[in-house]
Formats: sequence, C-alpha cells, structure tokens
Amino acid sequence: MSVLVDTNVIIDILTDDPQWAEWSLQQLETCGKTGLVINPVIYAELCFGSPSTEFVDNLIRQFALVYQEIPRVGLFKAAKAFGVYKARKGAKTSVLPDFFVGGHAEAAAIPVLTRDTLRLRTYFPNVELISPP
Repeated sequence: MSVLVDTNVIIDILTDDPQWAEWSLQQLETCGKTGLVINPVIYAELCFGSPSTEFVDNLIRQFALVYQEIPRVGLFKAAKAFGVYKARKGAKTSVLPDFFVGGHAEAAAIPVLTRDTLRLRTYFPNVELISPP
C-alpha cells in the first residue's frame, strides 16, 4: 500500500527544520518501504520555492516519490468536503490544497504522511493519517 506524502514533510527535510526534519526523514524511510506518492497539488506546492521543474523532478527521484494524478472520485470528494467547509462558514473562496490531498487519499484508500492534520481529520475522518503524536 502506498502513502501520500504531504508537502510539509518534504519541506521539513529540505529546510532542515530543527523541530521536524528528523521525524520527517524517519517517516519517509519507514513509509518508503510501501511506496511514496505525490499528486499535482503537492508537486505545485514544491514548485513554489524551487528554481525549476528540473529541481523538483530531481527531488522526486531523490525521495523515490511516484507522481500520480488525483482520481476523479478524489476530486469529487475534495469538492464535497470544501462544500462542507463553506457551509461551516469557512473563509476561503477556492478549494484548498488539503482538500485535494484528502480527496486523493480517500479515493485511493491510502494514508497521508503529514504534520498538518486539522483539515484532514475534520473533513476526511476515514483517511488514515501518519502524523506526530
């Protein structure tokens, strides 16, 4: 079974975050035995602070990540979760990255490796999260 890797885990390692880099690296090594996946949203977030697509593609190879499209069912789930968020008076006007990550994970029945659990736990309670205690 693969694991969907959230952007924050990769950023922790790239920035050598003093609080989270070691935890994130350990989790990537542990979860890497089953396969590590990213999707277009995570790819785009990695591009934000990167100089080129070649840089990001090298990161993907370095971390043995597999790029997967978000299943259409996952996109549907993301949109529906965002609808619930808006009904609860959420302030954002466009679907947030966390909803695409959660929708992908739920549709593919795979866990998410992340430190950012609030929205995922709230709007995707059936998705297994691999996160700090």
